[in-house]
Amino acid sequence: MSLPKIRAWDFTLRTFTSSSLLQSSSTAPKANGILNEVRILSTCGCIDEALSLFFSASPPPPLPYSQQTYATLFHACARHGYLQKGMYLHQHMLSHNRSYSPSVFVTNHLINMYAKCGDLKYARQLFDQMPERNLVSWTALISGYAQQGQACECSRLFSDMLMHCRPNEFAFTSVLTCGDYEHGKQVHALALKIGLGASIYVGNALISMYCRCYNSSGSDSGDIDEASTVFETMEFRNLVSWNAMIAGFQLRKLGSKAVSLFSQMHSDGIGFDRATLVSVLSSLSESYNDSLHVGLKCCFLLHCLSIKSALVLQIEVATALVKAYSDLGGEFTDCHRLFLETGCFRDIVSWTGIITTFAERQPEEALFLFCQLHREGLAPDRYTFSIVLKACAGLGIERHAYAVHSQVIKAGFGVDAVLGNALIHAYARCGSISLSKKVFDEMRFRNLVSWNSMLKAYALHGQAKEALHLFSEMNVHPDSATIIALLSACSHAGMVEEGIKIFDSMLDTHGIFPQLDHYASMVDILGRAGRVVEAKVLISEMPMEPDSVVWSALLGSCRKHGETQLAKLAADKLKELEPRNSLGYVQMSNIYCSGGSYSEAGVIRKEMEGSRVRKEPGLSWIEIGNRVHEFASGGRRHPQREAICTRLNLLIGQLKGRGYVPETSLALHDIEEEHKEEQLYHHSEKLALVFAMMNEGSLHHDRSVIKIIKNIRICVDCHGFMKLASDLLHMEIVVRDSNRFHQFKNGMCSCNDYW
Repeated sequence: MSLPKIRAWDFTLRTFTSSSLLQSSSTAPKANGILNEVRILSTCGCIDEALSLFFSASPPPPLPYSQQTYATLFHACARHGYLQKGMYLHQHMLSHNRSYSPSVFVTNHLINMYAKCGDLKYARQLFDQMPERNLVSWTALISGYAQQGQACECSRLFSDMLMHCRPNEFAFTSVLTCGDYEHGKQVHALALKIGLGASIYVGNALISMYCRCYNSSGSDSGDIDEASTVFETMEFRNLVSWNAMIAGFQLRKLGSKAVSLFSQMHSDGIGFDRATLVSVLSSLSESYNDSLHVGLKCCFLLHCLSIKSALVLQIEVATALVKAYSDLGGEFTDCHRLFLETGCFRDIVSWTGIITTFAERQPEEALFLFCQLHREGLAPDRYTFSIVLKACAGLGIERHAYAVHSQVIKAGFGVDAVLGNALIHAYARCGSISLSKKVFDEMRFRNLVSWNSMLKAYALHGQAKEALHLFSEMNVHPDSATIIALLSACSHAGMVEEGIKIFDSMLDTHGIFPQLDHYASMVDILGRAGRVVEAKVLISEMPMEPDSVVWSALLGSCRKHGETQLAKLAADKLKELEPRNSLGYVQMSNIYCSGGSYSEAGVIRKEMEGSRVRKEPGLSWIEIGNRVHEFASGGRRHPQREAICTRLNLLIGQLKGRGYVPETSLALHDIEEEHKEEQLYHHSEKLALVFAMMNEGSLHHDRSVIKIIKNIRICVDCHGFMKLASDLLHMEIVVRDSNRFHQFKNGMCSCNDYW
């Protein structure tokens, strides 16, 4: 950009107290002109031009003339994060003004620049060296600590500030952005005491703090109610206030409240922005999980608003729209077309966002988008690769993970720890624990996540001894996730005493307080081993209220060991916590059927129908000839259903000769016995197995291994079926269900029937 040609002197320049300097300097008019031009350039965002002009001034304007200019330039460097330029400017100021000390005004801008750019150590050094400080000095450093997430230092400095000056609303806002619940309550009380409770900035920060933090009891509801109270009692609200409250509801998964508040906001004629739409769109899946058609209608209305306001052109809104449509059951083709038609600039960040949207729910579509990204000539970055590897893990196909791995190396990210961790997870989920171990062993730098990822991989494959051995070699301090992985491994392998030992040593040895997930794992360990009563005692001794995961673990154990009364308690608790979850109904129905109590099972199913709760359908996937085939129970979704069923009947006849007896107690009781058997025969994993046998020559991996992915846990009947089939066919059959991997070989399973 060409420099503006300013020739007139700026006689409105700030007058300094040292009038003798003004009179004695023959270069004052020229200096004033240059400084004014520098300030104009800096204010317009032309930082490089402003600095170039300022540094070219000869001789450099002395500090009494140039304080305002230095401050303006430091402020611009802070705003744009130009630490190196700011450091060079600071050095320039010191080297050309040895006889002058920077004023409080200039030093405050220096502290702000270093703090905003992340160099808090030097910012604190400048602060400590100041002979005098004002309110801005304290607030600038407090804000820096808050923005860098250093809550302890921020709180400590805020406390020190109280002994020297009265904090303003900006100091309160900063300290509230990074504090925990208890500290936030204290700051709230102080704000009320000194008369800042009515400040709109403090009010907005309080809403965000209460929405973000959990109170000391671990409850989710108390603090969100406090946020609502702050919001309702605010005399004045701005858009940030509404956005903070809507985002708080969304964060706490109170989607219906977020949507309701937005409706009120819109009906009151209050405008909205990008942040509003993103929060509301992100809330839709929680609001309309039970009535997706209503949710899609609401999403369509928000889509119309985004078009009308032109906010749909912003990539964050477009991505949120695509994710909302996807979560609510929208077709991938429609979501993809929406992304392409928004007209927003699609760079690698926007592509990564859209891939993230599909990675978990529709991983195959995420990989399709990744290929399209390449066709548009964009280079994936480390974040894109990490999301695509997550999609590979969800899809469970090893060759996809291997292909992405090769691209990671080609792009120069082979030594990246984050991608190494993602590869460990992806290979493990694809059934290749050996490749996970190879990636782990070849990593130059391993962080805690690396160790945890490998431990989780062993747990997923039921290799508890390997997990415990690896844990003994850890050279970093474990965290909560480490213990979860170890307990999960022990649970899958039936290593009860080892699991108890790990749980008991959490606090004393590692300083880790047991949380809900740790208790759920222990309940699972005890319950699987038949120690169901001990598991119930452990639940009663928990220092917090058990959640649905804890009761699900107990219910599964009761199902396995026929503990009907305790199972009813667990099922009732589960239905109370998650009324739309079918697990409590299904497990109780199975328990009653296994015990011959068919009338009670019928009552459960009628109750389930009356509550409009639907059981998640059993689905299985297998890759044949570059294509993933999906099977549902009964085979209704597959075009070759008749041929598959014919071949399945032949296999069943062969397995019956080897001792296969269908577990008909799991089927509906009010049908004939032969129909019960037929119902079991057509479970999705059996159909997938037979289809693989029919297409043995098209299997991508080792033809002696069949890999099947299942969305729910494999049932007792199918587990026994796969063991016998592996022996009959002389093949290894690998099934990844929702819980773990089962490797069937020579009539045995890797879980040793402990599942």
